[in-house]
Amino acid sequence: MSGRKKKKITKAERLKQLQEEEERRLKEEEEARAKYEKEEMEKLEIQRIEKEKWQQLEAKALERRNEELEELYLLEGCFPEAEKLKQHIRLVSQWKHYIECDGSPDPSVSQEINTFISLWKEETNETFEEVIAKSKLVLHLIEKLKLILLEIPSYDLQDKNIIQYHGSILELQELLHFKFNMATEILLREASTIADLDSGNMEKVIQDENVTLYVWANLKKNPRYRSVRFSETQIGFEIPRILATSDIALRLLHTHYDHVTPLRTVPTLLQKHSSAITHLVKDEVKNVEAALSKEFQEEYKPGKSESHSIHEEEIKDEEQVDIEVPTSFVQEESEATKYELEKKLLSETVSAAQLLLIENAPEKPHLLEDSEVDMCQFTALGGVYHLDILELPPQCKPVKGWMIMEILKEGLQKYIYPPVTKEDFEKESAFPPIGVMLEAHENVIFFEDPMVARWDAEGKHWKTDGISNVFYRSEERLISFSMESLGPVTLIQDTHIHMPYQSWELRPLDVNKVLLTVTTVFTEIQIQIKEDLCLLASVKLNNKKHSSILEGKWMTPISFIIALKETGLNIFPTEHSHFYVAINYKIPLVEMKAYRQMALLGSAFAFGWSKWNIECDSKKVIFKVREHLTKEEEPIQNPNWALLMFSGDRAQRLKIDEYSEAFSEALKEETEFHSTLYHMVKDFASEEAMEKIRSSNCQFLDSVCHMLLSIRLLSYS
Repeated sequence: MSGRKKKKITKAERLKQLQEEEERRLKEEEEARAKYEKEEMEKLEIQRIEKEKWQQLEAKALERRNEELEELYLLEGCFPEAEKLKQHIRLVSQWKHYIECDGSPDPSVSQEINTFISLWKEETNETFEEVIAKSKLVLHLIEKLKLILLEIPSYDLQDKNIIQYHGSILELQELLHFKFNMATEILLREASTIADLDSGNMEKVIQDENVTLYVWANLKKNPRYRSVRFSETQIGFEIPRILATSDIALRLLHTHYDHVTPLRTVPTLLQKHSSAITHLVKDEVKNVEAALSKEFQEEYKPGKSESHSIHEEEIKDEEQVDIEVPTSFVQEESEATKYELEKKLLSETVSAAQLLLIENAPEKPHLLEDSEVDMCQFTALGGVYHLDILELPPQCKPVKGWMIMEILKEGLQKYIYPPVTKEDFEKESAFPPIGVMLEAHENVIFFEDPMVARWDAEGKHWKTDGISNVFYRSEERLISFSMESLGPVTLIQDTHIHMPYQSWELRPLDVNKVLLTVTTVFTEIQIQIKEDLCLLASVKLNNKKHSSILEGKWMTPISFIIALKETGLNIFPTEHSHFYVAINYKIPLVEMKAYRQMALLGSAFAFGWSKWNIECDSKKVIFKVREHLTKEEEPIQNPNWALLMFSGDRAQRLKIDEYSEAFSEALKEETEFHSTLYHMVKDFASEEAMEKIRSSNCQFLDSVCHMLLSIRLLSYS
């Protein structure tokens, strides 16, 4: 038992053991400290080297900054050049219209449009078909005036011209609707002569590309005939008994355009900006002319030591010769300077106009009333349905081979339902709502069930009250609802239903031709841009191709944007959109510079959405880029993208890629800073790519830039 007992450690041995442990601990601590100091020294050295390298790169970038910006200025000369071409095209178009003498007025000339309006007002007894035929020209004139207001930069539009064009548009719209009312009255006077043999009531449907008329006259006043359907369709009305026994007519006039929603005003901010620049340029030209004149007069001033032996006439002749040469030279110099300054003026005003496209409004336009539709948040689609209950005019009567017709002085009158005073009726239920069944326009895509809004003529806005039991059958494109009283209605959809976008890509197809793809929650939209025209290449809904009336139609950028909005494919934010969409805010100037330079590189480089764009601050944008010289329309599988970060005055290639785990602004190895995207991609671009960029057409570059500015991919993705 005693052998199994542990041997006791003496006090000396325990002290020795503790001393050894302490020495070992101190040694380990010393080694750890030394290791830490070494690592810190190495880290500091790496940071010093990195900082030194960074400073060298910054110094190098600063050294060549002016040279790069000068080269960029020359390349961006395409934008003012494109504006000059557009001005020339507008002048040629005006001249062409003038020499054609086809009888149609120039809507921009007030005398011509006023004469046209006056002459048409004098024409009477036009049938509905005749008014429809004339309406094609009227609608063309209205669209032309709207395009003038949108296409001509605001710095080229005077306030009086804007007022004139707005006034002409409103007059044409009002006159067209007045003519439709007059034609309806003529049609209803003859209702008894074209009555249906079975029902005894008159029904008429007139269809056209811009207008569809459904009209029903209650000639028999049968109280059991309360369901009105047009031409074996489901479009029509459910009317209460009181209307079924009244001398009324029901009209559904579907105008495929919207002449009810008030026109938007043209921004005047740019006019002030342009005016200020113009005054600065004029002052600068005068200063330069004065300085040059003074300089040359002093240089060529006759010396006081000239010999007095020369005759006075010879002195005068010599002075005249001496001064004539520099004066002409001064004129040439001042003309050249004036040209350069005017070029600078145009360049600055074009830049200001582009910046205005992406400026965010500081506040919402106005406070809304109860049930008022916010037209910054919603868009009316598919035109306007004018729903009317009309008093049936006296019917024409055949007498001895003649048709006798009583024409009322007050013309076509609306039947008031429900009446203003209900004293004669015991119950309010005597005036139940009227049921309405409409068909949505076939060219419009609704991505959600549309809302129905009615026009409030007094408040001059759309409202949603007074409408109930709304039901939409998407397969048949039919919408039914009940209204307390009839009037103009429209179908509305959220303006920002496609925002923010999920991804995007800009890819070259050839020189002066690109494909822009925008993917949203509901659809994928592909747009081709070629020279100064745009084309809807394809629309996909739920990964299936959807046929659109716009496919195959080349249009100018502004006409194309309007057409796309009207079909429900709205990917064009307004200055108020940031109030309704969660956006990735970027400083407008940075965004504008990015779009301009992306457009410059569009013929040879593809650009794409990056998830890291949301990680950087508002002063920077991040996107993918790669050289793309093939002409295939199908995207390349697993392309090798570079990731660029741009702040408006500095471009750099990032070390991270799309699949990195964390965001970092670290510079990719063996790359440098540049002041422009052009010089950044030049570092890794082929000569063929740079040649394509240099040979790009200015109208094409301007169109690509305009589309990028209008869609705002970097802020709304």
